[in-house]
Amino acid sequence: MELYHGSNIEVAQPLALAGRRNLDFGRGFYTTRLKSQAQKWANLVASRKKRNAQSIVSIYECDETKMMSAGYVYKNFPTYDMEWLEFVVACRQGKDDTPYDIVEGGVANDQVIDTVEDYENGRITAERALDQLRYKKPNNQICFRNQEVIDKCLHFTNAETVTPQDIAL
Repeated sequence: MELYHGSNIEVAQPLALAGRRNLDFGRGFYTTRLKSQAQKWANLVASRKKRNAQSIVSIYECDETKMMSAGYVYKNFPTYDMEWLEFVVACRQGKDDTPYDIVEGGVANDQVIDTVEDYENGRITAERALDQLRYKKPNNQICFRNQEVIDKCLHFTNAETVTPQDIAL
């Protein structure tokens, strides 16, 4: 399967422990199945960097068969549900102790982050949060939390510079 990573630099040798700790799925190397999502991430990262920073999408081939047959622990969250919500909150608080090597699921993006933060801070109940998330279509992110998985199963193939015209609205 082809995966994408958006940044302001080409990432030919991804590192699981180089990222920030308190993200949606914890520390790891984040990719997506959606090229348009990676393009948006690249644009966002570049906009936070120095003026004239480039938006770059790194492209990888992931050997899914090898990944699944090697016994790595893969967790998929196909919907925004209670399990996803609790996991994201635990990761964002730095309290995740799950054994997952790879985590795939929805992004706590602009459409859902207010709900997640309201639940995390006790402003709304879990039931209310799930009710608000029910009609949101999950975007896609895959977090590689184990360097061995990256080294054995994720192979850099190319990088592309993204222009604003490339980014689907």
